[in-house]
Amino acid sequence: MASSYRLNYSSVLHLFLFLSSLLTSSANLSFNFYAGSCSVAEFLVRNTVRSATSSDPTIPGKLLRLLFHDCFVQGCDASVLIQGNGTERSDPGNASLGGFSIIDTAKNAIEILCPATVSCADIVALAARDAVEAAGGPVVEIPTGRRDGKESMAANVRPNIIDTDFTLDQMIDAFSSKGLSIQDLVVLSGAHTIGASHCNAFNGRFQRDSKGNFELIDASLDNSYAETLMNKCSSSESSSLTVSNDPETSSIFDNQYYRNLETHKGLFQTDSALMEDNRTRTMVEELASDEESFYQRWSESFVKLSMVGVRVGEDGEIRRSCSSIN
Repeated sequence: MASSYRLNYSSVLHLFLFLSSLLTSSANLSFNFYAGSCSVAEFLVRNTVRSATSSDPTIPGKLLRLLFHDCFVQGCDASVLIQGNGTERSDPGNASLGGFSIIDTAKNAIEILCPATVSCADIVALAARDAVEAAGGPVVEIPTGRRDGKESMAANVRPNIIDTDFTLDQMIDAFSSKGLSIQDLVVLSGAHTIGASHCNAFNGRFQRDSKGNFELIDASLDNSYAETLMNKCSSSESSSLTVSNDPETSSIFDNQYYRNLETHKGLFQTDSALMEDNRTRTMVEELASDEESFYQRWSESFVKLSMVGVRVGEDGEIRRSCSSIN
């Protein structure tokens, strides 16, 4: 496992000024929000994530994806955790999400020491942050003080999450609706440097012809890589099979994802689209050649993601159990 990257002084100063500007619009979020009420909260979350990752290297990817799916549907309010018919969690679009048990473990540990104090929304954001660090990525400070949402509706999922066959314009529109820029889109797509995906998320990019031979459908995908994917997904159990998002360094949070895009080995159509369009290609090339730049930009974009549509102050609640409202 690569050692975690720490930003240099100039990067830290830049990030501090950037975060300060963000916090002016979310005055009820702050760094060390729980310093007086539950000083061990962040430690407990980090320790839970590290422990889980040491026994299962797929955990970081699952926790990072969980945050994306939470924040993109009615904001970062842990509504994706609520169980029951008709909830976000029950929607087929969220069927492959994982990491729920890690959030529950962290919440249970915190509740013992600090009952009814730390929100599940903060735990989801902190766990995703710590997942990146556990996978060798940058150490990012994020503000806390989020509150938990009181509703979760499956009908809100599909109109908000990004499908793997989206065009670049569709992705830009989706990110823009959350207050995220085209740079945030390219940088946060770097989350695909870890994690794994089911075959049905990308197997429409190739097929077997009538004679059983490989046939490439999506020309933006490297031919040999596509054939390798097809062979992996040809099993009768393909519906349950997963393939690493990054074929080179699947458990390390690095900038290999962007180098993969340069060689046309982006797993999803949405990945390849970043390299095929002039609006994003230059950014991909810059991040592919400069890992430090990727880490700095990741730190900024990740904080922005974690602050999408947050509930603060008296809005929402602090759930006692993350899977149900109080």
